[in-house]
Amino acid sequence: MKRNRKLMIALASVFVFLATSAGAFWAYVGDYYHADMEAIQSYESIQAVHIESMNAGAMIFSTENATKGLIFYPGGKVEYEAYQPLMAACAERGFVCVLLEMPFNLAVFDSNAADGILEQFPQIEDWYIGGHSLGGAMAASYLSKCSDDYEGLILLGSYSTEDLSGTDLDVLSIYGSEDLILNKEKYDENRSNLPEDFTEVVIEGGCHSYFGMYGAQDGDGIPMISVEEQLRITVDEIVKMAE
Repeated sequence: MKRNRKLMIALASVFVFLATSAGAFWAYVGDYYHADMEAIQSYESIQAVHIESMNAGAMIFSTENATKGLIFYPGGKVEYEAYQPLMAACAERGFVCVLLEMPFNLAVFDSNAADGILEQFPQIEDWYIGGHSLGGAMAASYLSKCSDDYEGLILLGSYSTEDLSGTDLDVLSIYGSEDLILNKEKYDENRSNLPEDFTEVVIEGGCHSYFGMYGAQDGDGIPMISVEEQLRITVDEIVKMAE
């Protein structure tokens, strides 16, 4: 009887632990930043490009003059549709852009999401990959395993924890001067993981949240420019890097 009782108590404890853990997980992933669809639909570039859905929820943005490709990993706990304006604006400037949807809005659960995409666009020879915040870190992690397939990496409010310093990649790192989400200490610690000639751009007045359209992120700084202006600068720098 004592043995059975101890077993029942142990099983009950395990059940409570698992139920509590599951509840905490769902509460965490269920609290995320939603795309501001009203602002997105009014963004001028959205009307100028062709948008279609891809398998696994990804979105493709393109025009007839596309000569380069860009695969994009969204920021952590941000609905991937929030990056439609950025992708549309890049597509207007000659990119085929593939915006990836991540499980639970966290790229860490599918860092290999870019697998198989390049083969679906055989007409595109030069490919870039990048992402925002956690998405940028996961894109860099993916790139460390297949750097020969890509021309470059784009980090928006992000950094690489993988050593890419010995590659021939073009790397563009952009963040806003008012960004209070990006861990600057970690950013500086990981600079050596990038090629020595990487390009760093600090957007004066920019913030962490304004690489997408999902409103203000908790803990971020107060932007001194509009989201449209931050996106314009970002796209200009991406195009310049890929020239």
